[in-house]
Amino acid sequence: MRFKVQSIILALVLLALALAPIILSKYWINILTEVLIMGLFAMAFNLLFGYSGLLSFGQAAPFGIGAYVTALLIQQKFGGFLTVVGIGTFTALLASVVMGFLCVRRDEIFFAMLSLALGMMLYTIVHNWRDVTGGSDGLPVFGIPHLDLFGLSLNVKSYVNLYYLVFVIFLVGAFFIYVIIGSPHGLIMTSIRENKLRFTFSGGSVNNVRLFVFSIAGMISGLCGSLYCIFTRMASPEMLHWSFSAKPVLMTILGGSGTLFGPAVGSLIFFGLEQLITAYTTNWMIFLGAILVPVVLFFPKGVLGTLLDLLQGREK
Repeated sequence: MRFKVQSIILALVLLALALAPIILSKYWINILTEVLIMGLFAMAFNLLFGYSGLLSFGQAAPFGIGAYVTALLIQQKFGGFLTVVGIGTFTALLASVVMGFLCVRRDEIFFAMLSLALGMMLYTIVHNWRDVTGGSDGLPVFGIPHLDLFGLSLNVKSYVNLYYLVFVIFLVGAFFIYVIIGSPHGLIMTSIRENKLRFTFSGGSVNNVRLFVFSIAGMISGLCGSLYCIFTRMASPEMLHWSFSAKPVLMTILGGSGTLFGPAVGSLIFFGLEQLITAYTTNWMIFLGAILVPVVLFFPKGVLGTLLDLLQGREK
C-alpha cells in the first residue's frame, strides 16, 4: 500500500514537471531548471552523507571542475553538447578519484576537513589563475553548442528545450542513483555507515568502497556543474567555494538524508523559500536559518523522510 501511494505521488509530480512549460512562465521554468540541477547535485551528495555516513564540505570541487572544463571547451568551440558535457563530467570523475584517494582514509570530522581543504585549494587556484580561468570574473559562455542525437539537432539555447533536457538528465541520474542504492554495493555502503569495524572484520576494504562512492558522487556533481554552467552561461570561482558546498548539505537536511528524492525535495524547498522571502527582504538566509532550526528539531529525517515514516506508521 505504501509503495502504491508513493508511486502515485511520484507519477503526479513527474507529470506536473513534464507539463510545467505549458503552465508556467519563463521565469519559473528557469527556477525549476535550477531546482532540478541542484536537486541532482544534492542527491549525489546524499550518496556520501545519507548512505555512506561521509560528510563532505568539498563537494563543490567536482561541480566547479565540471563547470570550468565545459566553459573552456565551449570557448574553444571544441565539439558539440555531448562532447563538452561528457569531457567536463569525466574530468570531474578523475579529480574525484584523486581527492577521494586522499580523503577516504579518515572518518567523520577529519574526512570533512580534508574535503574542505582540497576544495579550497582548487578554489584558490581557479581564483588566482586569471589567464586561464578569468580569475574572480569567471568565464562567460557564449555560443552554446546544439545537442545532436539520433540525427536530430536540439537548440539548447531555448529555455524550454534546456528545461526538458535537464529534466531527462535528472530522471536518468535519479535512476542511476536508485540502482546503486538497491545493488549489493548499496547495502555494503549502508553497512559501513552503521558499523565500519564489523565490515572490516569480515574482510572487506572500507577505503575501496568509499572511494567508489566518492568517485560516483563526484562524477554526478561534475555533470551537474557542466549543466549549471550552460544554464547560467558562466563558470565562476564561487562554484568551488566552501559556501557552495553547503548548499547540498542544507538541501539534504531539509528534504531528508537517506531517502532517494529527499535532497531534491530539499532543493525545491530551498529555492522556494528563496523566491518567497527575497520578495520582501534581501536577508533571506536569516529566515532560512530560522526555518532550519524547527525542521531539524521536529523533522529529524527531513521533510520527505519524516512524512514517509508517518505514512509507514499509519499503515502499521
